[in-house]
Amino acid sequence: MTLLRSWVESANSADSQFPLNNLPYGVFTTNSLEPRCGVAIGDMILDMYAAEEAGLIELAEEPVFDVPYWNDVMELGPEAWAALRDRLTQLLAEGSSEQATVAPFLVPMTDARMELPMVVAEYTDFYAGRHHATNVGTMFRGAENALPPNWLHIPIGYNGRASSVVVSGTDIVRPNGQTKAPDADMPSFGPCKRLDIELEMGAIVGTTSELGHPVSVAQADEMIFGYVLLNDWSARDIQAWEYQPLGPFQAKAFATSISPWIVTRAALEPFRTSTPAREKDLLPYLAEPKPMLYDIDLSVTIQPEGGETATICETNYNEMYYSAPQQLAHHASSGCAMTPGDLLGSGTISGAEKHQRGSLLELSWGGKEPLDIGGGQTRSFIEDGDTLTLHGAARGDGYLIGFGTCTGTIKPAVKFP
Repeated sequence: MTLLRSWVESANSADSQFPLNNLPYGVFTTNSLEPRCGVAIGDMILDMYAAEEAGLIELAEEPVFDVPYWNDVMELGPEAWAALRDRLTQLLAEGSSEQATVAPFLVPMTDARMELPMVVAEYTDFYAGRHHATNVGTMFRGAENALPPNWLHIPIGYNGRASSVVVSGTDIVRPNGQTKAPDADMPSFGPCKRLDIELEMGAIVGTTSELGHPVSVAQADEMIFGYVLLNDWSARDIQAWEYQPLGPFQAKAFATSISPWIVTRAALEPFRTSTPAREKDLLPYLAEPKPMLYDIDLSVTIQPEGGETATICETNYNEMYYSAPQQLAHHASSGCAMTPGDLLGSGTISGAEKHQRGSLLELSWGGKEPLDIGGGQTRSFIEDGDTLTLHGAARGDGYLIGFGTCTGTIKPAVKFP
């Protein structure tokens, strides 16, 4: 597919993240507007509340854009999602007969502040990147036992905290927690000393599955409303002490950041690609009827307080061993009911090369090989004042499908009462 041209000229630039091909969904506010749904086009945002109120958008008998979240649209289902995209394309395409009517409802991105794009119903994080799982397993269990016995058969995951999912730009407070030094008799309590990122993609579930009823991988794919960048902030020292036998808890519960724009499956359709060849055959319920991953370039930058920005990771979403539809199908296989607004974290996305590793744990090999970030500084883990930013875009013929950025700045831990 090539660039679809819009009468919003900024959307036609080859380096715009938000061309007409994209049309991602977010929630924004300004000094004069209450939080509301918006659609990104070039360097502008289409005010969906105003467009619906003016009769330009009619998705249902009752308004769906009178609330500051996209969950009501999700609940309308895939047919309504497709109708909305068609209508937005009609309104914003070059030569649209409705340009003059739509133009007053565009808001400059420079005037907007972004909010969470949906009410997060539940949050589940997976551990589905082969290179990441192998690297971490090698560090802690040795190369011969790097992958747990179940890893090649199921997408491993855990239920996280929806309440601590935050939008890009939200400061992250360093967590306090209980840790234990290897030579100590007793654990201690205090600020995390090994704070880390995990470069992930988030899949947003848009429709419901019934309690007690599984879904196929194909059905799971149709249930996904869209994708965001996701940073699964991780307190490695807290995690090391707490994770056995039940896995991550407080080490992951303090914050998860997502990018502000939901990029739809329709926008990503030209970039579908297959999961890698299987070392062991998957059980039939996890079989993919068609390519379920996407070719999306990803990177991570770090900026120390007062310092220059350095790129520390470059990889691609196509490195995942399990796709989001496979993860969703496995999640529902027990009869677990899925809900509009459920968020599924992919797991850390790492490639085979060192510069493709999606966490500082891997990049510094557990702190043994500090990473040079320029300006005479190194990092094994994140320090206070550091700003970490995830970037992502699928690259088409003369256009990008961008996600915006997913950024967070680390603030010092609070003094425990």
